[in-house]
Amino acid sequence: MYRIVLVDDHQLLRDGIRTILEHEPEFEVVGEAGSGAEAVQLCKQLNPDVVVLDIGLPGMNGIDAAAEITRHCSGSRIVMLSMFDDESTVIGAVRSGAHAFVLKKAAATDLLDALRTVARGGSYFGSHVSDRLLKGFKRPNPDAKDRHPMLRGLSPREIQVLRMVAEGKTSKDVAALLELGEHTVRSYRKTLMKKLGVNNVAGLTQVALSSGLVPPSMKSNADVLG
Repeated sequence: MYRIVLVDDHQLLRDGIRTILEHEPEFEVVGEAGSGAEAVQLCKQLNPDVVVLDIGLPGMNGIDAAAEITRHCSGSRIVMLSMFDDESTVIGAVRSGAHAFVLKKAAATDLLDALRTVARGGSYFGSHVSDRLLKGFKRPNPDAKDRHPMLRGLSPREIQVLRMVAEGKTSKDVAALLELGEHTVRSYRKTLMKKLGVNNVAGLTQVALSSGLVPPSMKSNADVLG
C-alpha cells in the first residue's frame, strides 16, 4: 500500500481527493496539510511514498515546498497540482523535484494514473504539459552552476518571476499564472531589483536579456507593468 500526503489550502479539494482514494485499495492517505511549511514538516515526520502538492499555497508555495521535501525526504515522490500549465510553472515544478504535473481541471482518472505511475517509480506528464517541458528545456538552464553569473544568486521562483517580467507580463498576470498574490509578486520584484542592482522593471528586463534568460527578440512592456 502506498502512503499519501495531501497538501492543498482548500479543505474541500483535499476532501474530494481523499474520497477518491478511499475507493482505491493500493492508496492510504496518512496526512494532510494546508500550507507549504506544514507539508515539509509533515513529510519529515511521515516520509510518505507520494505527496500530492498544490502549487498555489499560502506562505511557502508548492514549488518551494517541493524543493524542500525533495531535499529532506528523498524517498517521497511528488505529484504537483495546478490551475495553470504555462511553461514557467511547469518548468519550475519539474526543477523543484515534481515527478508528475496534473491540472486541477483534469479527470479523477488522470490523477489516479499519475499517482500509480509515480508511486511505482515513473513520471507522469500529459502531452500538453510535455510540450511545455520540451520548449522550456530547449532554453538555457537557469539553475545551479550552469546559470549565467548574474543569475546565480536567484532562487528558481525568482528566476520564474524575472522571466515573466521580461516577457512583458504585469504583476497581475504573474500572480495568476503562479497562483500568488499580487503583493507577493511585487515583493519578488523588489527583491530581484535589490539582488541584481537595478532600480526598475526595465533594468530587470535588461538583465534577463543580457543573461540569455529570454531571447533578444523578446519585447517587454516594462514601462506599463503594474
